[in-house]
Amino acid sequence: MINEQIRDREIRLIDADGTQLGVMSSRDAQHLADEKRLDLVKISPTAKPPVCKIMDYSKFKFEQSKKEKEARKKQRTVDIKEIRLSPNIDTHDIEVKVKKARGFLKDGDKVKVTIRFRGRELGRTEIAYTIMSDFTQKITDLGNVEKPPKMEARSMAMFLSPKTQQEKDKLEREQKKEEAINGQAQ
Repeated sequence: MINEQIRDREIRLIDADGTQLGVMSSRDAQHLADEKRLDLVKISPTAKPPVCKIMDYSKFKFEQSKKEKEARKKQRTVDIKEIRLSPNIDTHDIEVKVKKARGFLKDGDKVKVTIRFRGRELGRTEIAYTIMSDFTQKITDLGNVEKPPKMEARSMAMFLSPKTQQEKDKLEREQKKEEAINGQAQ
């Protein structure tokens, strides 16, 4: 609420510079705001008595919208990229698909890996599980399995999500420890 819309008898008033002016009638508060050529804005309507502040309302709204725009700029939408495989895929083809998935994970996108079955291939789903496990082994440094491989009608799907920076740092430390242990053993 703003200016004449405020109908409360008594309000707690805060000046434009943030100093508290105390409890007074809404008419007196409106008079003070008019003298300073500013608006009287109700900040906390649920408080007893309600809290109002003298401010330039249009400037306040402008700054608020500016902050919201800035927050939206910093937000990042996560896309789901799909990679399709088949049960009789060759090793080099898997390497190409892994390379593509690694690129997606580096960009911060989630990856959906699907294997489509046609005809008699449905009888050999265990091959698809081994392909999926090999796929996850090759990208463990960049991604985590969000949803493990699962059969859905004529296809098997698995979701991978990018690792956070903390998880990457932890993995790096573990690798350095292993290298140090292996170096001392030799």
